[in-house]
Amino acid sequence: MTNTNRNDKRPAVSRSFLRRKGLIVMLVLLVTVGSILYALADRYLIPHVEAVVTDAPVTAAGSGAAGVTQAASAAETGTNTGTEAAADDWSYSSDDVDIRIKQVVTGSGADQITYYVADVVLQDAADLKSALARNSFGTNITDKTSNIAADAGAILAINGDYYGFRDDGVIIRNGTLYRDEPARDAVALMNDGTMRTYDETVTSSSELIESGVLQTLSFGPILVQNGEIAGDFDSVSIDRNFGNRSIQDANPRTAIGMVSANHYVFVVVDGRSDESRGMTLDELAAVMRDLGATEAYNLDGGGSSTMYFRGRVVNNPQGEHKERGVSDILYVGEGE
Repeated sequence: MTNTNRNDKRPAVSRSFLRRKGLIVMLVLLVTVGSILYALADRYLIPHVEAVVTDAPVTAAGSGAAGVTQAASAAETGTNTGTEAAADDWSYSSDDVDIRIKQVVTGSGADQITYYVADVVLQDAADLKSALARNSFGTNITDKTSNIAADAGAILAINGDYYGFRDDGVIIRNGTLYRDEPARDAVALMNDGTMRTYDETVTSSSELIESGVLQTLSFGPILVQNGEIAGDFDSVSIDRNFGNRSIQDANPRTAIGMVSANHYVFVVVDGRSDESRGMTLDELAAVMRDLGATEAYNLDGGGSSTMYFRGRVVNNPQGEHKERGVSDILYVGEGE
């Protein structure tokens, strides 16, 4: 009887131990998976506000709220002043701003490309501005290009560099330094109406500010430099974040180029639809050069690519007339 009782107890003890061990393993797995999911959500989904845009101008975001005034939009002209202007669905002309937009369709069938060119001539470089989604700087703060543009009183707007998807780059907007983490080739818009492409790891933010920078955008690559196509785009890598797709293939695109001081071209390319396959970087660089751009730079593309003009979206975002939320825009708006 004694030996039999010992044998009966052993399996019971083993089963209880294995159950406890299994529960511990399962708990560890749940905690680990939960931590990973939270870390991903925190990095890519949860908004983090670092600075709020107000009317009080400052020179650095870290010393107070950022200094950009967001004026209310005017329904008829899309401006924030009483400036008289001649305008229609494809053009706008005043004493200070001249905009001409055209749609271009090339190729046919599966090789068709549809893109939009906005030729912009300004009298004052300060009329080319930036606006942030929700009037806030930080990661994962987004809104539609058209909403940001309307809130800013924009006449013309394109999506920017989607700075909020990453935590590096040198980000200066409307003369305010928000982030100083050099990482890649970037573009600077200066107060003399010129546009300068540069290497963030070589040119410091203090040098840029001292030389009169108004805006920097950190995406890339540089498309045209000194009137020539910048180079080989086969190995370009902009982001190394989770879930990125290659930017080498034909995609929707957004780019800005400078023809001469205060004379810019904005280009937005549709893609991923029956109406347009999109452009490769080589094709986009060739278009910018042929438009006369001496400097040109690639901005965030894909589902972000959007052109807004006087209250309407001009192009076909995502091939479905559906805007994707972005963190920022570049826009034209006449000063007060």
